[in-house]
Parts: sequence; C-alpha cells; structure tokens
Amino acid sequence: MNVQVLQDQSLISINPDTVKNLAINFLSFHHLKFDEVAIHFVDTPTICDLHQQFFNDSSTTDCISFPMDDDEEEGYKILGDVFVCPQTAFDYVEKNGGDVCQEITLYVIHGLLHLLGFDDIEEEDRLQMREEEARYLKHVSIDNLWIKKSSDTT
Repeated sequence: MNVQVLQDQSLISINPDTVKNLAINFLSFHHLKFDEVAIHFVDTPTICDLHQQFFNDSSTTDCISFPMDDDEEEGYKILGDVFVCPQTAFDYVEKNGGDVCQEITLYVIHGLLHLLGFDDIEEEDRLQMREEEARYLKHVSIDNLWIKKSSDTT
C-alpha cells in the first residue's frame, strides 16, 4: 500500500513511518484493501481555507477528509486524502491535557473513518463513529501504533 505522508506545516516534524504503519494497520484491521491513501499535515490557515472552501465554515478544525474510490471498485483503488492540523492538537492538549502525538493519531484515525463512510453530523452517527474510534484506539494502544515525532526513536 502506498501511503503518502505530506508535511505542509512546521510546528511538529512527524515521523512518516509511524503514519504509514498506522494507515496500513488501520485498513488491515478493517479488512479492507486499497492501493493508496494520502495523509497531509497542514497548518491552521490551510485547514481553515479547506474548511471554508468545502464546508462554508472558515473556523479551524482537526481534520478534513476527501474520499475517492469505493472498496468494491476494481483495479487500483485510492482511499482518499486526509488533512490533519497538528496546531489544533497542540491547542487541544494545552487546554485539556494529554499527549499531542496521541491526539494527532486520533485525528488521523478520525479522518480515515470518514474515508470509510463514517459521519459525525447527526448524533446517532457521531456515537457510532466514537465507538469505532475507541475500538481502534484500543488496538493502537495495545500494539503501540501511535504516531510519533521524527525526533522520537522509541
């Protein structure tokens, strides 16, 4: 599987191998086969621009996803693109506590779930998405699949 990791922000240097491992494991965990996915780490102005352009909301957000191909399509299948804003994770952790890399991992998982068709607009859908996040985060924790900074070697 080709996992493209693009870093268009300078706040945190994210270890691309940990992102690739997470994405590949995520699809395996969900018994899905795709050939490509792109995870973009972007700054606040970029996420706000995307949010405005595609959702008519200029506020900052944690992630935005753009699905491409369906799991049942034939041939080379592109799952889509996930745009994640590490600054949003930093701001959340500063206010609420926690670990910024774990928060970024949650955002990537959240974005990947959107690519699979999960939604969080309606309350019932949001609850289902939160359950699936929790289920996969338990797996991430057990197998230590957290996204790490490039400077982290452990």
